[in-house]
Amino acid sequence: MIDPRTYRVLRTFRVDGRPQHVVPSWDLKTLWVNNNDGNSLTPINPMTGKVGKPVFVDDPYNLYFTPDGRTALVMAERENRLDFLNPRTMRLRHSLHMPCRGINHADFTADGTLLLGSCEFSGQLVVIDTAARKVRAVIDLADGTTRRKGIRRTAPQGDNASYELEHDMAHDAMRHGHMPYPNMPQDVKLSPDGTTFYVADMAKDGVWLVDAGEFRVTGFIKTGAGAHGLYVSRDSKVLYVSNRGAGSVSVVSFALRRPIDTWHIPGGGSPDMGGVSADGRRLWLSGRYDGVVYVFDTENGNLIRKVAVDAGPHGLAIYPQPGRYSLGHTGVFR
Repeated sequence: MIDPRTYRVLRTFRVDGRPQHVVPSWDLKTLWVNNNDGNSLTPINPMTGKVGKPVFVDDPYNLYFTPDGRTALVMAERENRLDFLNPRTMRLRHSLHMPCRGINHADFTADGTLLLGSCEFSGQLVVIDTAARKVRAVIDLADGTTRRKGIRRTAPQGDNASYELEHDMAHDAMRHGHMPYPNMPQDVKLSPDGTTFYVADMAKDGVWLVDAGEFRVTGFIKTGAGAHGLYVSRDSKVLYVSNRGAGSVSVVSFALRRPIDTWHIPGGGSPDMGGVSADGRRLWLSGRYDGVVYVFDTENGNLIRKVAVDAGPHGLAIYPQPGRYSLGHTGVFR
């Protein structure tokens, strides 16, 4: 826990194995720590800072919520599943096996009917009808094609040891600037006007543009090595792209669809996941391989603070944020 005014670490507490993201609940009353290897979610009361008893959930790499708040969606990355849970008890209701490998990040269409998810290890995007609990399309980033028929699920991973080896080898390679796959889609964000999805691709060093109505690839924006996290500015004019391999943040204009600025971390770094402050003046990002949290001034791009934390910081959530409800991840609000 970090005080955003003083930048002091207020508290460090133990959770279960490999915490990945801190996710605000749909009703904004709870922060859920996603313990990927620990197969659990740890609740935090954001008003009091009190940590609750962990809840068993299988393979919670990431966590989202349907716009109506009736369903929690767990990205079970190593199992190639999207799990549908009760958002209050976190009990499993249904499992949907994916026709791709390594599902991890997502966002919803403006009407909330469809979810676009990224599949890191197969270089694909998947379109999911969450109400019907069905896959509607698969987009292959290698050739830009969209398949709406003949979609088959992959076999469940089953062998966790094999998955962990592949996962760790892939991320170790990325840490040293080597991409193990031709495409590695990461964070997904819908544009403020609801027409276009932006998808960071860590292997291609930039961001894909996907039409939110037709679900077809319409363009690509080069940003920097290891493009990873996507964050919309408070005025909705630009998109901040964390380039984990380049140690930089690209500022992409939604109107121009190109970078208009690049913020470099002095001496390099590994900016990953985070969020924009409520007043829009600060961009907070975890430093995945540097044991720090970065704080940028969004007016001039200066790095104003490095906050030392333990090794491997990842899914940083800055909270609270403006919004009626949370769609999940480290803070996707509507």
